[in-house]
Amino acid sequence: MASTIDSAPRRRSVLWTAEHRLTTIALLLVVTLVAFESMGVATAMPTLVADLHGAALYSWPFTIFLVSSVVATVLSGRIGDRRGPAPALLAGPVLFAVGLVVAGTASGMPMLLLGRALQGFGSGLLLVSVSLLIALTFTDHERPVIYAANAAAWVLPAVIGPSVAGVVTVSIGWRWVFLGLVPLVVVGVLMLVVVVRRLPAHEPATGGRRASVPQAIVAALGVAALTWAAQHQSWVALGYGTVGLIALAYALRTLLPFGTLTSRPGLPTVVASRSLIAGAYAGMEAYLPLTMGAVHGYNPALAGLPLTITALGWSAASAAQGRYVDWSREASLRTGFWLVVAGLVGFGLVSQPWFPGWIAFVACAVGGAGMGIAMPAISVLLLRYSPEGERGFNTSAMQLADWVGSALLIGLGGVLLGAVGSVLDPSPAMALLTVALVVLAMVGVRLTGRWPSKV
Repeated sequence: MASTIDSAPRRRSVLWTAEHRLTTIALLLVVTLVAFESMGVATAMPTLVADLHGAALYSWPFTIFLVSSVVATVLSGRIGDRRGPAPALLAGPVLFAVGLVVAGTASGMPMLLLGRALQGFGSGLLLVSVSLLIALTFTDHERPVIYAANAAAWVLPAVIGPSVAGVVTVSIGWRWVFLGLVPLVVVGVLMLVVVVRRLPAHEPATGGRRASVPQAIVAALGVAALTWAAQHQSWVALGYGTVGLIALAYALRTLLPFGTLTSRPGLPTVVASRSLIAGAYAGMEAYLPLTMGAVHGYNPALAGLPLTITALGWSAASAAQGRYVDWSREASLRTGFWLVVAGLVGFGLVSQPWFPGWIAFVACAVGGAGMGIAMPAISVLLLRYSPEGERGFNTSAMQLADWVGSALLIGLGGVLLGAVGSVLDPSPAMALLTVALVVLAMVGVRLTGRWPSKV
């Protein structure tokens, strides 16, 4: 018992030891800035699109960010396996900052889209390289703690990001939603330079899988086609959406670990779990504000409030799992899926007018807690099951699986909304969407009940 008590303070302070302090601060700073941009740009988008006369291209600043992120994620994984995390870790935030400047000074939609593409590319490089840096810097027992801190770095932007962006947009202009972050990104880059100089020399691995950048471009275009088809439903959209789906399936065969699509026990199950749980929860989050407003009459501010509860539940649960580093991560992942299932059922109830709207707050607290437990477990298990020379490939595959799962299920919601409902009466569409999301989350429960006997 004494050893357990004595070890607790060391575990809690692992992020702030002399060895880890600068790395922790630099990582949390850049993650927080990316999160602020992600949360804030959606708030500013109606104003900036109107100002740039780009209403017809409203969804493209989001779509092009996703497309460029997909390509950059695969490229970052490839570079990471060959040269370590340093190149992408420095190039990512630099490109992100350049994208902020380009978007913040845009005189028209083409320039804004270029800025968003640079931001997406920088973000994609950064996400994979951060995971590789964590793998090099923190031990397997320490990683739950840094992943908990990483989740916490998204909470403040989730809670105040939209409000701050709204105030900035109204008071000094939407351009400062982008430009205001640039000085802080520069500080983050300077800190990362020092962190990178401390890393050991990278020894390129021989063998192992290498992702194809052309295949990543095919996958990105497939995601873009599917997203656009879901937002602009027609017979023509059905045609190019089908082509996009075929192209995406073809590309994923080489961009994901063998056995992912059949969820073979081990690493393939980890990557498949990320796609299932991220996609299912994103499908709920995308349509919850619409449901709260259209079905229960909540005003825009209150309709989005359950998503803040999600962020708080996510962070609290992530912090809890970070305190118990000896938890079974396989069991934690399965528990996370069960909690997400409960949250999705709550969403299904809220989508119907005969259930009270306050259930959404409970559903988001429970579902957010499930995500807060599951996502760090997935990240820990991915590194645990990955040979060192394939960490870049597998990390990029995990992130790609997240984006593809989210895009497909958000797109499914859009298709259902157009086919059996409307923005004024979303209940029938949301009922069907809930069934699909719950089924996928239950598939995750089943998959995470079987693992190899040895890692």
